[in-house]
Amino acid sequence: MTNKVYFIGAGPGNADLITVKGRDILKTADVVIYAGSLVSKDHLEYCRVGVKIYNSASMTLNEVIDVIKKYHGEGKKIVRLHTGDPTIYGAIREQMDELDKLGIDYEVVPGVSSFTAAAAAINREFTLPSISQTIILTRVEGRTPVPEKENLERLASVGASMALFLSVSMIDKVVEKLKKGYGRNVPIAVIQKATWEDEKCVIGTLDDIVEKVKKENITKTAQILVGDFINCKYDKSLLYDENFTHMFRKAKNENSGN
Repeated sequence: MTNKVYFIGAGPGNADLITVKGRDILKTADVVIYAGSLVSKDHLEYCRVGVKIYNSASMTLNEVIDVIKKYHGEGKKIVRLHTGDPTIYGAIREQMDELDKLGIDYEVVPGVSSFTAAAAAINREFTLPSISQTIILTRVEGRTPVPEKENLERLASVGASMALFLSVSMIDKVVEKLKKGYGRNVPIAVIQKATWEDEKCVIGTLDDIVEKVKKENITKTAQILVGDFINCKYDKSLLYDENFTHMFRKAKNENSGN
């Protein structure tokens, strides 16, 4: 059996939010290529003595693949450590495609995404009954475009809960598009570096969030959460309703024979 390359989600920031599986693999790796601009260096403390460490922040795709190819050929265990969950804005597909060409086996180990960490930081739930049962993960166009059919105004018009990645540096543009899409003043929160020691949380509405974000000097590494779920009245879940029957519990009125 050939040795694998492991794409591991390191979580949103706090080193303890990597999965047990991810850390166990990291501890035994011979080579670690980590996204140094976003992944906490605290993860590297769990690596074994003598591990080869590369910071991909300054590397191109070809350079990353060359390192993997070199050490895989030597039979080494390689970890590609990504921030959050590697399947969301992780640019891993292009790496996996190159590994497929080389016949190198790999496995993706999921991680805690920054969008869920951001909601946890402000003690909110995206999916509230009668409010929203849909979460849209997206970003506003910048230097990298987005497909026209995924224009932020169009997505906002759905009225679902939203989490915007890679967009806080364009907060004015984001708010302008959201106002047009939602067509009203909705709650919005900006969470910078969720779960890190220097985490910042700003909660407001579309009318005042730009001023609040600029006052806190938040310009990068932040999640933008949008929707009524942040501040609203909602119906309670049927899951724990005493008058609702499901496969694990009968409703009280059924048990009493009423």
